Amino acid sequence: MKKALYPGTFDPVTYGHLDLIKRSLSIFDKITVAIANNLQKAPLFSAIERKEMLHLATKNLEGVEVVIFDGLLIKLAQSLCVDAIVRGLRAVSDFEYELQIAQINRRLCPKIETVFMIPSAQYAYISSSIVKEVAAFGGNIKGFVPAEIEQKLLAKLNTSSKH
Repeated sequence: MKKALYPGTFDPVTYGHLDLIKRSLSIFDKITVAIANNLQKAPLFSAIERKEMLHLATKNLEGVEVVIFDGLLIKLAQSLCVDAIVRGLRAVSDFEYELQIAQINRRLCPKIETVFMIPSAQYAYISSSIVKEVAAFGGNIKGFVPAEIEQKLLAKLNTSSKH
């Protein structure tokens, strides 16, 4: 059984993330989606909320597990005995950073590969940050996130703007 780890912040999960998860399942038997509990990024949603949203968005996909992690990604990858780490590249600007991380991970654990995937064209420009910004300013985010995620995002933005 081939297993992969797909890490990220997923704040919130977008159709771009789901595209990579679905396409990864055509290569790997099991995908563990690992939610980084990185408070330095100041996520809008808690790690538990992001996990719940990912469960909602992937409920019809067989072979997907969702976990929350702190610490070094490669240690999580080793503990899960994965064959690869999947990373999405939307633009050339993503490549330099991702290459550095992949090289460090290879140095720390040579047997775990990093697989770079390009999102499908209709999702290449979508990022969680842009989706949050568009939603915060009242823009239409249909087509960027699943409907249930859109509702949670709009509710969260409405709640946080009242404080």
